[in-house]
Amino acid sequence: MSTQDSHFTVRHDGVAIEVSRGGRGRPLVLCPGLLTTQADLRELIGLLRRDHEVVTFDLRGHGLSSSADRYTFEAFLGDFGAVMAESGYRAPLLVGHSLGADLAVHYAAARPDAVSGLVLVDGANPVPEPFLTEADLPEFRAMAEGLRHEFERLAGTARQVLLAPQDFLDLNVEIEAVRSGILDRYRKIGCPIHLIMSTSMAGTGDDERTRWRNENWRAGVERLVRERPHLSTSWLDADHGLVVTHAPEIARLIRDAAKATF
Repeated sequence: MSTQDSHFTVRHDGVAIEVSRGGRGRPLVLCPGLLTTQADLRELIGLLRRDHEVVTFDLRGHGLSSSADRYTFEAFLGDFGAVMAESGYRAPLLVGHSLGADLAVHYAAARPDAVSGLVLVDGANPVPEPFLTEADLPEFRAMAEGLRHEFERLAGTARQVLLAPQDFLDLNVEIEAVRSGILDRYRKIGCPIHLIMSTSMAGTGDDERTRWRNENWRAGVERLVRERPHLSTSWLDADHGLVVTHAPEIARLIRDAAKATF
């Protein structure tokens, strides 16, 4: 397999999804998380390509992919399936971060023979209590509005995000509902699974709500391990941006997991 980087476009549901392929070795498909682009993941992608032929892409409304009329979980899942089909891989290793982890789990549950293994980075977590209650909506709405300025700053670049604040809020509410039933998806997956989770998913603040969210995140992982004891877990002292801040550690954990388990 060639190490030369190539780029192509997958068209699905009226959206142009920009895909890249490069590296040499066992096929790996990397699915980014919400608000994360290939440009953001440049270091991690480069490290993974030392051991794998990596296919990755920009989500709809992200980076070099086009905007869309819908930013729903099912829409993102459909795009992911289209990229998988276009990759030509029979049973690659799937790596997903955040929303990308949820997409990978749903894809693998629907097509258990089409995946050789899963590495899930800080996502697809069956937390015992919802993060987004009615009481939390004002905080998350303010967070979404605050992102507007960052989106405007990145407009026209390979790191742009075209979602409106309401799209971001609605999708997070939907992901909460998706994760409430994700244990059923895990029960349909027979391939090896490795989790790479952050110790401070909600940040390092010492306020009560941040501490509770981080505890809830850990409790979700513990719940998943009890339900599916065959999966393995690694923890990184990081927040939810670990795919950017801890790229070398994540690449090493993926390499070790692939050699030992997959």
